[in-house]
Amino acid sequence: MEIVLLTALGVGGATLIGAIIGFIFKNISHKFSDIVLSFAAGVMLAAAVLGLILPAVEYGGGGIVGILITVLGIFLGALCLNLIDKFVPHQHEMNGVDCEKHCNSGKVAKVMLFVLAIGIHNLPEGIAAGVGFGSGNVNEALLIAGGIALQNIPEGMVIIGPMLAAGISKKRTFLYASLTGLVEVIGTFIGYFAVTVASAILPYALAFAGGTMLYVISDEMIPETHAHGSQRGSTYALLIGFCLMLAFDVLLG
Repeated sequence: MEIVLLTALGVGGATLIGAIIGFIFKNISHKFSDIVLSFAAGVMLAAAVLGLILPAVEYGGGGIVGILITVLGIFLGALCLNLIDKFVPHQHEMNGVDCEKHCNSGKVAKVMLFVLAIGIHNLPEGIAAGVGFGSGNVNEALLIAGGIALQNIPEGMVIIGPMLAAGISKKRTFLYASLTGLVEVIGTFIGYFAVTVASAILPYALAFAGGTMLYVISDEMIPETHAHGSQRGSTYALLIGFCLMLAFDVLLG
């Protein structure tokens, strides 16, 4: 239980690390943030496949039944985030030049909606980390949590600028960034206790968590990293992240 608590705090705390970097370096280049985000996408991709989806097939009984359970869970996870996206904006719709335009127009509400969107999206990511621990494989769970934490650093970085530009005080900006990280802590415990209390849902929960991670990678992270002319560097950063996570998974068993 202690390691789950520490990991939950680490996953949520990664957003704060990103926020602090955002305060210190207010004009971080897109190229740098895209490389970091791409690396995190590669790590998350490997974590989703190796730590969530493949175990979902195994815990589902293997064979056709295990595959069907896993496919169903993946699509349910993706559909869940798809429905969320219908009510809140995508992260990549409210940053960069567009976000600056909204901020300069004094539309604080739009910036806060952007921050709310990140907070909502963080819940299933936290659940994914918690589900990993619920499976009992600590090594896999730590790899999953590590991938999510890496993704949270650039995420924490990008929410600082828009809020400061909108006239929100530094104290409130840091508070709101902290709350988006707290959501992940809550999600981690939800995922952990859900599969601990009802072990029968484990394969579905693993696949669901994997589906949410695949959705975030494909729908948000990759488009964002390819939006500023650094496609090649971003692609290689993703491959490096994926291969590094693959090596960790094999070496740690």
